Amino acid sequence: MGFMEDFIKKNRITEVECLVPDMSGIARGKIVPADKFLRILRDRGLRLPEAIFVQTVTGEFPDDDDVTSDENSDVYVIPDERTIRFVPWYEEPTAQVITDCVYADGSPVDISPRHVLKRVLALYEERGWKPLVAPELEFFLVQVNKDPDYPLLPPIGRNGRMESGRQAFGIDAVNEFDPIFEAVYDFCEAQDIDIDTLTHEAGAAQIEINFNHGDPLELADQAFLFKRTAREAAIRHNIYATFMAKPMQGEPGSAMHIHQSVVDSRTGQNLFSNPDGSDSALFMAHIAGLQKYLPYAMPLLAPNVNSYRRLVPNSDAPINVHWGRDNRTTGLRVPVSPGDARRVENRVAGADANPYLAMAASLACGYIGMTQNMEPNDPIKGSAYRLAFTLPRHQNEALSKFNACKPLKEILGERFIDAVTCVKEAEYEAYNRVISSWERENLLLNV
Repeated sequence: MGFMEDFIKKNRITEVECLVPDMSGIARGKIVPADKFLRILRDRGLRLPEAIFVQTVTGEFPDDDDVTSDENSDVYVIPDERTIRFVPWYEEPTAQVITDCVYADGSPVDISPRHVLKRVLALYEERGWKPLVAPELEFFLVQVNKDPDYPLLPPIGRNGRMESGRQAFGIDAVNEFDPIFEAVYDFCEAQDIDIDTLTHEAGAAQIEINFNHGDPLELADQAFLFKRTAREAAIRHNIYATFMAKPMQGEPGSAMHIHQSVVDSRTGQNLFSNPDGSDSALFMAHIAGLQKYLPYAMPLLAPNVNSYRRLVPNSDAPINVHWGRDNRTTGLRVPVSPGDARRVENRVAGADANPYLAMAASLACGYIGMTQNMEPNDPIKGSAYRLAFTLPRHQNEALSKFNACKPLKEILGERFIDAVTCVKEAEYEAYNRVISSWERENLLLNV
């Protein structure tokens, strides 16, 4: 803990945000004065209710005694010193630190998303394997929307007009919002968020940020912090940044593509490639695991009702888990690459997914394939949209498959599966209580 004390004293930090990523990837936690934070480091004095891990995106706490219990009502917050950073948008010197949570006996809170990812990574470590990931995160810039009954609109750029048409990879289209992206890059640099390239995607004012590859826990931390950063940079210019999977009708959805590979933890050799550069048996097994188990892990990749609006044919999003070489219509794409960069891109996860859980799910599916020596289908050529739609079509179907998958329960933990189900069922019930504008428009006077 000496590093954090030095960081706070050296930089004259006045407050510390103790962040806990919840089930939806929302930052929960407490903001404490710096001197109190230093006392917390010495005596483990900061506590939170365990129920924050089953808090819904609408702020409700489902009544389920089987998931959280009175004897474990409070958990202790343990800051991860590797994650302490500045919060660059405050005037007062403020730090933020991502925390883990433990019970009174020191055991980890097993329904914490960050712990679930650690649990999967530990399985790889036991085999002498080290997974690497590189997420690509898409989001939209939209006009401030004060009335949720009204559809979202693209923002006004420097030219005074809303963007129209398809501007994929448009340089001038990105420059329309240059002040926002300058703030994003400045904020990311101050937080050691290692973003690589920024490009305009196919949607109106839709942007993609690529992260450099690295350790999955570090990249999940960075993606978690980046979402806060992008929203903050945009709102300072009176614009929203949204990571909804499908925010606008008629526009493509936003994904979180996850490039993943596995190297030998001792030598660093890419285990997905043979010495001659050909695909290894482990690579094929990893793809096979993704093919078989991703449809069962969908509540972690497509966690919201809106998520399934993105997964439709001919929309830059997959509808199945076929794989292909440099084929962007498939759920699993193998980019053209030299042997030491051999990887598979999981294109199923939405931008609205919790990055810890999306990475945990994706790596868990690949791990099952590798440990069971599974074999994938043949790679497809041409469009995968001409083939059957095999991903779940809605949240209820996804939760049913999720609960029926014993291999994922063993890897992710049965109590965690119950917690996800509890939260997502409550959110689905809340959604079903809402009468939509579509129903008023089409049913009010016609039926």
